[in-house]
Amino acid sequence: MQITQGWLKAASATQRRALAAASLGWMLDSMDVMIYAMILPAVQKEMHLTSAMSGAMMSATLIAAAIGGIFFGWFADRMGRTRALNGSMLLYSIATMMCGFTHTAMALAACRVLLGLGMGGEWAAGAALVAETFPAEARGKALAFVQSFWAIGYALGAAITAVLLPHYGWRAVFFAGIIPAFLTLWVRHSVQEPASFERDRVARPAVMQLFRGPLAHGTLVCATMNAAALFAWWGLFTWTPRFLSLPVAAGGHGLSIVNTSGWTIVMQLGTFLGYISFGYIAARFGQKRTYIVFLLIAAASVPVFASVANPYLLLIVGPIVGFFGTGYFSGFAVIASELFPTQLRASAMGFVYNVGRIASAAAPYLIGLISEKHGLGAALTLTSVAFLLAALIATRLRSAPRLATS
Repeated sequence: MQITQGWLKAASATQRRALAAASLGWMLDSMDVMIYAMILPAVQKEMHLTSAMSGAMMSATLIAAAIGGIFFGWFADRMGRTRALNGSMLLYSIATMMCGFTHTAMALAACRVLLGLGMGGEWAAGAALVAETFPAEARGKALAFVQSFWAIGYALGAAITAVLLPHYGWRAVFFAGIIPAFLTLWVRHSVQEPASFERDRVARPAVMQLFRGPLAHGTLVCATMNAAALFAWWGLFTWTPRFLSLPVAAGGHGLSIVNTSGWTIVMQLGTFLGYISFGYIAARFGQKRTYIVFLLIAAASVPVFASVANPYLLLIVGPIVGFFGTGYFSGFAVIASELFPTQLRASAMGFVYNVGRIASAAAPYLIGLISEKHGLGAALTLTSVAFLLAALIATRLRSAPRLATS
């Protein structure tokens, strides 16, 4: 894209490799999330799962992801960003493949928990790697670029499902999840640790500094803000494919698996543009202001998305929801990375992001539960409240304290 050429051309080979490693890792993380959402109807049918049970399985994955993210964030601050990135990707790729061998709900849930442990660690390690490799003037654009690969991975998961599921069944779709394991081989040999990490690794302050003194306010605001935003995101996007494929009589749009994949890919075009555009909009209006506006528009657009009767209108509304309802994550990555010092950056980002995952773990279950009584469209509109709450909390963001050089 033209808007990205300047800072990418100026990037060194080391910076580009770090960018590629974090971007591809995040893309494949997203691909796994989409695979589960897309094959959920087939899994429900074969394993006789209710909507609440299916949502609870995703909730268990998110809780495990929170635990894994906090651990891998701590690990990244002590052993290195690239080692944490590799370990997390290897764990979630193997666990995804294992899902394809399961035949009971308990076995599938166990594999999803293992997958979550790995999935949770990828974001903190990758975001810290990029934040510390690029200079401050390019950091926002670089992190937005990484975040945009979530949309690519989401679309890739939809495409893989459309190709494999009709012919080979849902287990074959899970087998595609082994792909990230091969990426770890390249990361191990080609991606270097940031110079700032190597410089500051000898002086590691206690992690408890995140919860007292000048860092405590940022930790609290980031964690609660992200908890509300992730609750909205997981509640909405876990169930969007099911909403599209659900019979019209049951409150959905009755799309086939191929059409559901197509509609989802179109929605991800808006998501991709939202991720990429955030950094440039924020450069003009400021990170905090842009982040809040994205959340407010997301809160307003979700009820429209949930109430549209004509599925073809979703081709317009869907990308708008994708643009604002996920694009704000680019802002969170920059806000969190610049709010904490190098010595604690991965630990802090792992904590504030994954505490949000713990809170958001209830969202898939609650949306599934509410949908059984009031319909899925009505249940999805409840995520607007969480988007609005995240925007209100974000107004409490302050400038970063100068605890250490970063």
